[in-house]
Amino acid sequence: MKKNDRFPLPFDPKAFAPAPQNGERMEAPCKLTLLVTVVNRQKAEFYADLIQSFEVNMQLITAAKGTASTETLHYLGLSDTDKSVIFSVIREDRTAAVLSALEERFRTVKNGKGIAFTVPMSGTIGVAIYRFLSNTQA
Repeated sequence: MKKNDRFPLPFDPKAFAPAPQNGERMEAPCKLTLLVTVVNRQKAEFYADLIQSFEVNMQLITAAKGTASTETLHYLGLSDTDKSVIFSVIREDRTAAVLSALEERFRTVKNGKGIAFTVPMSGTIGVAIYRFLSNTQA
């Protein structure tokens, strides 16, 4: 018995794919990534608005606390350990532009230093959820 025969799907997944009409081509869906941005708490709304300008429909801002010692903070010229972590779901094709905009703001905004990185998402469940997260229309 093959592995797939042990747990067969109750439906054919291809049956739910929309068929192309009038010669239009099917496009592959855009992959999604999770953007994690850590910034000073006072700048969280500023950075959330910046990220949202790249057609991001879902963001979560959580409070965080930095763990650097007082000596390290003084040496780096920092004083505040209150941070915010912004979790944003963005389309993979927009990650370079978002990271570039964040990098520029991290350099130019007073007390606006931060870090940002992305984590690839392997999938979503539900067409409506995918369309909402990727900001695509039917």
